[in-house]
Amino acid sequence: MKTIVLLGLLTVTIAAPQGPTEPIPIVRQESEINPDGSYQWAYETGNGIVADEKGALKNVGAEEPALEVQGQFQYPSEEGGNIQLSYIANENGFQPQGAHLPTPPPIPEAIQRALAYLATAPPQPENRRR
Repeated sequence: MKTIVLLGLLTVTIAAPQGPTEPIPIVRQESEINPDGSYQWAYETGNGIVADEKGALKNVGAEEPALEVQGQFQYPSEEGGNIQLSYIANENGFQPQGAHLPTPPPIPEAIQRALAYLATAPPQPENRRR
């Protein structure tokens, strides 16, 4: 039992951060909230993180107005490049765009042909059992 406790304490000691860490400075920070509810904010940190966003109600005269938000952020990757993501969020949901995001594989040619055929084929009569 003493061995298990000793190994646990050793593991916690090794996993703990080594030495004091310096806080990351905020290089730039801006924010604005307007009387109509629209807003925008932006910031940049000393370690290369940059982000900004703006949002406003759209279709204000409509029965159900929707908030539309546009923004982007970037941060340094472990490989030395930058990861960048831009986005729009509105009544159609969150729509991100970025070179690092996965893309679906292409649709095989046989399936594309079948879908094209089905799109032009006449509708089939329904079989109803009673």
